[in-house]
Amino acid sequence: MNKKEAAIVGAYTGILIGDFSDMHKYIEEKLGRPVFTHELANSGTVKKIKNASKNDFLEICQNLKD
Repeated sequence: MNKKEAAIVGAYTGILIGDFSDMHKYIEEKLGRPVFTHELANSGTVKKIKNASKNDFLEICQNLKD
């Protein structure tokens, strides 16, 4: 698994498996705005992150099947 894939999995599942900075950068790219660390404890923000990263997460899962 590469750094981007680890960031995607972390963003989608909420379980950090790589560097926090990589996941944080990915989240900001997906949401299109700066995200402060205290926002990561907000359930509304967590839902937005999960929705924004869902397709990337599913693509990783699909690639595992191939």
